Amino acid sequence: MKVQPAVQTNDNPRFVSTLTRNTLALILAGGRGTRLKNLTDWRAKPAVPFGGKFRIIDFTLSNCVNSGVRRIGVVTQYKAQSLIRHIQRGWSFLDGRFQEFIELLPAQQRTEEGTWYQGTADAVFQNLDILRTHNPGYVLILGGDHIYKMDYGRILAEHVERQADLTIACLEVPVEDASAFGVMAVDDSWRTTSFAEKPEHPAPIPGKPSHALISMGIYVFNAKFLYEQLIQDHDMDQSSHDFGKDVIPRLVASNARVYAHRFQNSCVNMASGVHYWRDVGTVDAYWKANIDLTTITPDLNLYDEDWPIWTHQEQLPPAKFVFDDDDRRGQALDSMVSGGCIISGATVRRSLLFSNVQIRGYSTIEDSVILPNVSIDRHAYLKRVVVEKECQIPEGLKVGFNPDEDRKHFYVTDDGITLITPEMLGQGIHYIR
Repeated sequence: MKVQPAVQTNDNPRFVSTLTRNTLALILAGGRGTRLKNLTDWRAKPAVPFGGKFRIIDFTLSNCVNSGVRRIGVVTQYKAQSLIRHIQRGWSFLDGRFQEFIELLPAQQRTEEGTWYQGTADAVFQNLDILRTHNPGYVLILGGDHIYKMDYGRILAEHVERQADLTIACLEVPVEDASAFGVMAVDDSWRTTSFAEKPEHPAPIPGKPSHALISMGIYVFNAKFLYEQLIQDHDMDQSSHDFGKDVIPRLVASNARVYAHRFQNSCVNMASGVHYWRDVGTVDAYWKANIDLTTITPDLNLYDEDWPIWTHQEQLPPAKFVFDDDDRRGQALDSMVSGGCIISGATVRRSLLFSNVQIRGYSTIEDSVILPNVSIDRHAYLKRVVVEKECQIPEGLKVGFNPDEDRKHFYVTDDGITLITPEMLGQGIHYIR
């Protein structure tokens, strides 16, 4: 069965069709993301702010909506309140009268065992009754914690054309980075021949020893096939009930029709030929991905009208820059500054400011990511820092110049990025972030 694109956008066809409308997406958004350290003390990783005004999960949700997959379930577990609030405020525009919705699926001990979600496969298994109620032909399983733009219609079309049971989106990465992911091998037809979850020694791509083929955690299942596999996995006492560790390796070994889908075939609006996909799961990676957005032509295009990133839009005044004295000039250079910010006689360079950031006179901010509602007092000097929401940076604070001194008060990464939170400043703020 060949599925032709139904909607054309410039030179980039979208596969919005009966196929995408017959698909239900499940976004697994229950993980904490411990490698982000204190940024996930009070929120799940998908709820972490990104890019000046978004949350990480907005990219996956936007991919769904833009692809025409508008029946979506969001599976939550760890400290989900800020994520739930964000989805309620920013994603309530889908219209149930047209069978479009986003359903929140928190862990509810829905099975006889009365357990919380035990793994990615178990999280889907515990919601089988809800899936069956919606009666999709295909189930698209996604993570909610990566930054990328992808037309899911293309992987769905390829899945149907190949008559696959399961299709896994994949991309090439340097082999030294592959051990953090599921590593795949394929034959000439891109049928998967092996799958190893986070192997210590990843197998390289034949003929390309410097790179390995990794799973992106994006799966397309035929719905009935998925239900059968989840029930089978649930009955296995030795299983950890995880797709990458248990279900997928077992399917590959059983000779099921498991295929790989190259991300380059569905990546949207590449800049300079780059297939943009970022795992922002560490403080260093998070800082770098945000700072990259301040460059002249970043690989991730946030100004794309054909594939917009949707989010909750706060009603805020424009950013404001005041004072033009030689020793006190409000300015931002090579930076992104969001609404509600006031730069009052301070200098900002190569930095990304989220909403409602106030920086007072004689301060200098360089190469930094400042999250919403941060107030920075006079004569502060911050360099290569990530500042958590609601921080009140005191007058004269200097961070980013002496790592040994910074480690006495803050978290400093191996690459020298300093994370500052209200608790580290002794401000003791515990709230939904």
